[in-house]
Amino acid sequence: MNSRYEVVIGLEVHVQLTTKTKIFCGCSTEFGQQPNSQTCPVCLGLPGALPVLNRQVVDDAIKAGLATNCRIAPHSIFARKNYFYPDLPKGYQISQFELPICEHGWMDIETEDLGAKRVGITRIHMEEDAGKLLHNEGNSSSVDLNRACTPLLEVVSEPDMRSSDEAIAYLKQLHQIVVYLGICDGNLEEGSFRCDANVSIRPWGQKELGTRSELKNLNSFRFIKQAIEYEVERQIDVIDAGEEVVQETRLFDPDAGISRSMRGKEEAHDYRYFPDPDLLPLQVSDEWIEKVRSSLPELPEAKLQRYQDEMGLPAYDAGVISAERPLAEYFEALVALYDKPKVCSNWVMGEVLGGLKEHNLTIGQCPVTPALLAGILQRIDDATISGKIAKTVFEEIWKSGKTADEVIAEKGLKQVTDTGAIESIVDEVIAANPSQVAEYQGGKEKMLGFFVGQVMKASKGKANPGMVNQLLKKKLKA
Repeated sequence: MNSRYEVVIGLEVHVQLTTKTKIFCGCSTEFGQQPNSQTCPVCLGLPGALPVLNRQVVDDAIKAGLATNCRIAPHSIFARKNYFYPDLPKGYQISQFELPICEHGWMDIETEDLGAKRVGITRIHMEEDAGKLLHNEGNSSSVDLNRACTPLLEVVSEPDMRSSDEAIAYLKQLHQIVVYLGICDGNLEEGSFRCDANVSIRPWGQKELGTRSELKNLNSFRFIKQAIEYEVERQIDVIDAGEEVVQETRLFDPDAGISRSMRGKEEAHDYRYFPDPDLLPLQVSDEWIEKVRSSLPELPEAKLQRYQDEMGLPAYDAGVISAERPLAEYFEALVALYDKPKVCSNWVMGEVLGGLKEHNLTIGQCPVTPALLAGILQRIDDATISGKIAKTVFEEIWKSGKTADEVIAEKGLKQVTDTGAIESIVDEVIAANPSQVAEYQGGKEKMLGFFVGQVMKASKGKANPGMVNQLLKKKLKA
């Protein structure tokens, strides 16, 4: 970034809600269906069709507002945002303008270079999505209105971010929150979480904002970062050339790594907003807000802190495990069965996440349930198996779904704890390695590891490691 200019970034994030039906009609919101198969007179914008508000959308908006420290408005209004586009059959979009449901919130973010920062949230409002244009081979296009009337929350930040890294930190945290709340699936590729970035620059010390460009419909954290950094450099080049930045909407081409002008940027008055006459003003009581508040899950920041304060996990472990709600739920179910959080976190971050990555599975698809994993850890504790053999048991459970006890019995993996049997193996190993014995007795104590390895190999990993160490130290002293 150029040291002569301060970068100013504000983000408008569209969060597609996971309701089963659309915001103003009963059509399904299921993704990937045949074009125009999930439509009705309301979402087709046919004359005389009247919208009916989906209450779940309001609940989800309140959840998002509470989780981002917003004020929930007791009185809000739906408005018509008028513009023409082929994927907007009514000729207007039902949104909120002057009186949105959530205002004046904030989120605390942190970046490695710039540290902690509070980013203001101007508003969160409810609105319907438009349809989708399908560009066919040749010069023809068609429209799919399955997405029309799908419920969205638009989360509008203050222009508080000063780098692409801060923008990405904000977006990732907001993404984590809405997925944790269960109001959005967070699928960027399907457009469930997408962003418009408003970017401008100004000389350091100047209070007035520079002319902004809007980067439209970005749905990849990597591309958002690239787009912002390209736009900053583009605006610097424009100003350094003695020209003026034009207020416009631009599209980023990730293949070419550049943005291109799409159209002049509209102002609010261009949309001729007015209250929608078909929808009553929305009244949200204190009781409604408190009912929604009581349904909120523990959010990731609070969960991360609790894992450190109450469970004694290191910050790294707590961060990894709290990052996704299903993973945190798996971990907490495991701790409820085996109350040693650090041991549990080691296994979850090691064997569990490693297995999921190898087999391309989600935590919800993990074949080793918390109960099955707890069974392995309990058998380590009671010395039925060693920690090394436990990993073999884990792999067998992953394949078969059997319990630890079943796998141990079927595979003959029970740890040898009989002193006589272990002593016999120790004697054989010592007798077979006289030169290594001499090295150890000559002061090279690291050779103990060699002997332990040989005994464990001879016992096929079944000998109790603690007993092996004790017997070797005793016998090698002589």
